[in-house]
Amino acid sequence: MRICDWLTAGGLVVVAAAGLTAATSFYDLKTSYLDGRPADLGVFRGKVTLVVNVASECGYTPQYEGLEQLHRELSGKGFSVLGFPSNDFGGQEPGSPQEIAAFCKKNYGVTFPMFAKLVTVRGPAQSPIYQFLGSSGHLPAWNFSKYLVDKNGRVVAFFPSAVEPDAPELREAIAKALAELR
Repeated sequence: MRICDWLTAGGLVVVAAAGLTAATSFYDLKTSYLDGRPADLGVFRGKVTLVVNVASECGYTPQYEGLEQLHRELSGKGFSVLGFPSNDFGGQEPGSPQEIAAFCKKNYGVTFPMFAKLVTVRGPAQSPIYQFLGSSGHLPAWNFSKYLVDKNGRVVAFFPSAVEPDAPELREAIAKALAELR
């Protein structure tokens, strides 16, 4: 996979389209961490990840607590929650990267990786990350939609916003994906 120059414009990660080829794994993609450092999602290859589009001013925002609990409980077993802030739904993530980081730390003690704000919805500004995730047949309809990605970078399950981090169906899917690590 060849991805050309990554640019940051207005806090959103945008990719120049020249030479872009389709990713075959979520872990082939690159982005930026919330603090602006480059992020190669390849560092998560071999792990199970739960990719979540997050927002600070949403009715589902209290899910940060359960996501952090999942991350802390399972990170030693080859699992990580990955947070991708998005302002796509109701303008509920208007903050700067610094404001988002401070909110998450102060209110929920978030330690899982947080990435640069991006666009999840279809269109010319849609992030390559959500282009890839959307190829699973699902795009977020609201904040806190969850994609379970296996050790090879394939989307193996999708959970809409209303599915809480401690929901039995989510926990079972995570356990099944982790069992494949052994």
